[in-house]
Amino acid sequence: MSPALAQREIALAAIALLAGIVSLALTAHGDRTKARSLIQPVTLEGGQWRTGLAGASPPHYGRRTNCGFVVEPGTVGVTDSVLPCGIKLFVAFGDSPRVLTQVIEHSAVPPGRKFELTPRLAEKLGIDGVQKIRWVFAGTTPT
Repeated sequence: MSPALAQREIALAAIALLAGIVSLALTAHGDRTKARSLIQPVTLEGGQWRTGLAGASPPHYGRRTNCGFVVEPGTVGVTDSVLPCGIKLFVAFGDSPRVLTQVIEHSAVPPGRKFELTPRLAEKLGIDGVQKIRWVFAGTTPT
């Protein structure tokens, strides 16, 4: 193969690659502007929230969880032994407003409990000790 032919083939391949990248960028930008969404509760089992016991864990500020989050005094999150890292949930207690949170640690919780809460989340919910909370997965609903 001559050097000139090889240069032409490389140039054509580069143009095709560039066209593909531009096409993907335009498609992704169009999808983003059309499909804006808000996070809403995803109710399961006929619209029922789930319940479980939850309590605040003692603070260990500055440590990194096995999900990669650094726990600070303002961190709002839960530890769960089953749900994967980063799953978003709404939690509520009594008449408190629901709070959007996420699994920030995937590890064992004390027996009988569904979640361990960060102190800040327990404070937002008004929980002292171990209490029965309501929870539901968060999802997206198109606007």
